[in-house]
Amino acid sequence: MPNDQTTTSSSALSGFDPDAAASADGIFGLPHTEDESLVVITPVPFDATTSYHTGTAAAPEAVHEASMQVDLFDHQYGRLYEHGIFLREADEQISTWSNEARAIAEPIILAGGEGSEGDLVKVNAYSKKVEDSVYASTRAVLDAGKIPALLGGDHSTPLGAMRAVDDFVGAEKGKFGILQLDAHMDLRIAFEGFEQSHASILHNALDRCTNLKRVVMIGIRDYCEAELNHPARQDGRVVTHFDQDWARRRAAGETVMALIDEAIQQLPDAVYVTVDIDGLSPELCPGTGTPVPGGLNFGEYALILERLVRAGKRVIGFDLVEVCPTDGDREWNASVGARALYKLCGCAMASRGAVAMR
Repeated sequence: MPNDQTTTSSSALSGFDPDAAASADGIFGLPHTEDESLVVITPVPFDATTSYHTGTAAAPEAVHEASMQVDLFDHQYGRLYEHGIFLREADEQISTWSNEARAIAEPIILAGGEGSEGDLVKVNAYSKKVEDSVYASTRAVLDAGKIPALLGGDHSTPLGAMRAVDDFVGAEKGKFGILQLDAHMDLRIAFEGFEQSHASILHNALDRCTNLKRVVMIGIRDYCEAELNHPARQDGRVVTHFDQDWARRRAAGETVMALIDEAIQQLPDAVYVTVDIDGLSPELCPGTGTPVPGGLNFGEYALILERLVRAGKRVIGFDLVEVCPTDGDREWNASVGARALYKLCGCAMASRGAVAMR
C-alpha cells in the first residue's frame, strides 16, 4: 500500500494567507509543487464516447478556475490544504485524441451505435491510448507515496487509474474495493460498440482488475436489465444501493447515516473512490451528460466521504468525472465540481491520518 505522508508543506506555505483571495496559480489557489503535495491530480480532458452530449473534456480547466473561490478551511477536514494539492498540466495530446476520436464516434452515436467495424476499432484505439497514459501517470504518483487523483473527462477516463491501483495493491498481495457514487451502474458491455464507453467503466474494471474485491454503488437510479443481471451482481462482487430503495427505507424511519454505514461496511479496508457528478441531484450538476432525477444532495455526499473515513477505510486514490461546464450553467457546474473535488481531497488525506476529522 502507499506510504502515509502526513508532514505539512511548511516551506510552500511561508507567507501564504489561506484566508485571502487566491493569488497562486495552483488548484484552489495553492502554492505547492508536486513534490510538496500529498494529493496529485491528473486532468484527463477526454470525452469521445459520451452518448447524450459532450463537454466534460472542458471540466479540468473550468474546475481549476472555479476552485479559486473555494474557502480553504473545511468544515469536516480543517486545514487540509496544508498538506498540498497539485493539479498537473493537462496533456494536450489527450485533448487532440478526444477531438479526433469524437469526430469518428459522433456519427456512430447519432446512428444509435451503427457504424463500420473500422471506425469502432479507431475509437477504441484512442481510448486505449488514454488508458495507457493515465495508468503511467497514476502509477508514478503511487510509487512516490502520494495519493493519485483524476479529474475527467467522461467516466471512461479512470480505467487506467483503477488498473494502476490494482497492480500496485497486487504487488503487496492485497485487495481493494471501489466506492462508486453514480446515477448509473456503468456495467454495460461495449456500449454502442465502444469497448471503453463511459457506460462500461465498472464492467471493464471488474473484468481487468484481478485484485478488485468488491464494488459498492450508491445513488443508482438508471440502468438496463442486462446491468441488473450482470454476473458480478449475482455473485456479490457488486453491491448496489438503489436511490429508490433508500427513499423507501428513509420513509419507513431509517436514517441516512445508517444507510450510508451499511454500504461502507461492505467495502474492504483499501478503497478507490469514483465519483460521477451525476450521482448528485441534477440541480447540482445541470450540465452533466446524462442527468437523472433523484440522487444525493451535497450534504449527503459529504457525509458519505466522512463516514468512509470514520469506518477506518483507507483511500488509495479517487476520481471525479462527468462535470460538464455547459455555456448556460458553466460557473455553477464548475463550482459544485470544485467543491466536490476538495471534499474528496480531504477524505483521502483524513483516511491516511494526515488531517484529523472535525
